[in-house]
Amino acid sequence: MDLGNFGYPTATEKTTVSYYDVPEGVDVRGRYDQEFAKILTKDALMFVAELQREFRNHIKYAFECRKEAKRRYNEGALPGFDAATKYIQEGDWVCAAPPPAIADRKVEITGPVERKMIINALNSGAKVFMADFEDAVSPSWENLMRGQVNLKDAVERRISFHDKARNRSYKLNDQTAKLFVRPRGWHLPEGHILIDGEPATGCLVDFGLYFYHNHATFRRTQGAGFGPFFYLPKMEHSREAKIWNSVFERAEEKAGIERGSIRATVLIETLPAVFQMNEILYELRDHSVGLNCGRWDYIFSYVKTFQAHPDRLLPDRVQVGMAQHFMKSYSDLLINTCHRRGVHAMGGMAAQIPIRDDPVANEAALELVRKDKLREVKAGHDGTWAAHPGLIQDCMKVFNNHMGNEPNQIHTKKREDAANITEEDLLQRPVGVRTMEGLRLNTRVGIQYVAAWLTGSGSVPLYNLMEDAATAEISRVQNWQWLKYEVELNGDGLGVRVNKELFGRVVEEEMARIEREVGKDKFSKRMYKEACKIFTRQCTASTLDDFLTLDAYNYIVVHHPRGSPSRL
Repeated sequence: MDLGNFGYPTATEKTTVSYYDVPEGVDVRGRYDQEFAKILTKDALMFVAELQREFRNHIKYAFECRKEAKRRYNEGALPGFDAATKYIQEGDWVCAAPPPAIADRKVEITGPVERKMIINALNSGAKVFMADFEDAVSPSWENLMRGQVNLKDAVERRISFHDKARNRSYKLNDQTAKLFVRPRGWHLPEGHILIDGEPATGCLVDFGLYFYHNHATFRRTQGAGFGPFFYLPKMEHSREAKIWNSVFERAEEKAGIERGSIRATVLIETLPAVFQMNEILYELRDHSVGLNCGRWDYIFSYVKTFQAHPDRLLPDRVQVGMAQHFMKSYSDLLINTCHRRGVHAMGGMAAQIPIRDDPVANEAALELVRKDKLREVKAGHDGTWAAHPGLIQDCMKVFNNHMGNEPNQIHTKKREDAANITEEDLLQRPVGVRTMEGLRLNTRVGIQYVAAWLTGSGSVPLYNLMEDAATAEISRVQNWQWLKYEVELNGDGLGVRVNKELFGRVVEEEMARIEREVGKDKFSKRMYKEACKIFTRQCTASTLDDFLTLDAYNYIVVHHPRGSPSRL
């Protein structure tokens, strides 16, 4: 398997050995780079190490609790509201008021921390750009450290990019979107940085390095005295929000800034978390700016939570939209909870990509986006997400037409029907059919996404949609579930059952299709065969892995003891 040179000098290169200056107990195993060294300073690494040492036992306990919850669900239990925290659910408390700088979040664009992407997203006309270290990024050392360099340059407004192929230069406009940063989830390690002999927690590395280098400039130039701003992914319980709140308080104390300066939106993208929304906001009440419907990961989590429940099989993933009762209930309850607590309720992702060579198909796709955004704003959402700059204008028009000059809908009249959503509403079984095409699409998308991820891309355009780790996870766990229970494909008249023999044929045929679609040269150079092995192994495993990326991450960790030689 050829993963590239990753910084090793060739025999013809003259080298001198340079190392990162690290505090005691910290070992940086990633390739040395002079630009990275400006991020990985001794003081910045000390800040990350202090966070790791203070909170690692809390993180380990949270994961033990996750394992215990998983055991209960696998034995037949269902998630639900916690009777022990009823006083929080029924209390009249509110979160701190949203900072004026981000009162208006009608449209937010998301994407990886690539240099050109950052510039285009900040210039897109969106209110917010969420720079993503998580689902939209393959977390190689190069991507993560280059992303930190890029964000520092962006906060300081000196970021630029020259596209040699197009002979075009990019720089920031005078008016730009507000910057939010999404660190990795609690579950992902940073294998290139060891603290006291253990891999660092990925999200503490992402948060710590970004906060350390940018908090002062950000508060002055973007936050009007507040910030930095963050998105927090993959939580399952309020105890995980409590850890984040403590991290924020420690960072504010260390930086000498007011408590409540840091603000964060939590993605509700796991099924257990939907029953913890009040508690999550309560733990973060000095630092919260709301919740977001992370609907793709939410579908993934539904399957994962009910992996041992054969009566809760999903239909084809394209049929699991917001019209499904359990999905609509999730969105409505999120809106009601956020507005009751005085914070933003953000809508879900529009993943469509402009279809430039087919105006008719492009208009049809845009109309779907407009209808989805109209549904969101009418339901009460304060803003929404888009994956591509080409969608911003249409999304913004829908929200502006409905909301007028109001920056948000936080203080509009609460919907009584949403206040009465029950556990049964949130757990209602989805309806629909399962088809051979659904199995094929899952397989095709999953393999292509993993291939791109292994070669450094975490956000991948496939079939006119922007796919990230969330949609790859849906593909994986749905295939696994269908195989485990040998489901009947009942939607296309075939009446066949999914088993390993059928899946093997589908994989072979879809690999041939991928080769035809991408071309033989590209197919041979990219890691499609390795990706196929990983994805197939995950789909056919006897036990469902919690995350596809945890397995794949081992393929992109490249250790260089004490850093690698730098090139002259």
